Amino acid sequence: QVQLVESGGGLVQAGGSLRLSCEASGSISKILSMGWYRQAPGKQRELVAAITSSGSTNYEDSVKGRFMISRDNSKNTVYTVFLQMNSLKFEDTAVYYCAAADSSTYSFASWGQGTHVIVSP
Repeated sequence: QVQLVESGGGLVQAGGSLRLSCEASGSISKILSMGWYRQAPGKQRELVAAITSSGSTNYEDSVKGRFMISRDNSKNTVYTVFLQMNSLKFEDTAVYYCAAADSSTYSFASWGQGTHVIVSP
């Protein structure tokens, strides 16, 4: 089992930046991939960015060139994933969730509690 805790959300003006962090603990040696999802009011949850344990990344089209996902898996007990968000737009407003896929499920089955990102116009 992997436990996830997000931090770093908040209120920012359009054009500004925020950095989200997600700290994973528990069975981190089984982690295959970690991702950031978001859910805006009235919309479905969508994958924003993901990174594999080998460092491969992928992004949702609307955030390419603005967001960057990175990881720090150098420690034995904690695996941290970051989402650097630049040039934020009003439409980036959402609750952002961290998720982990591990070798027991091969899917994003572990989720954090979410952190709010509000971008003012």
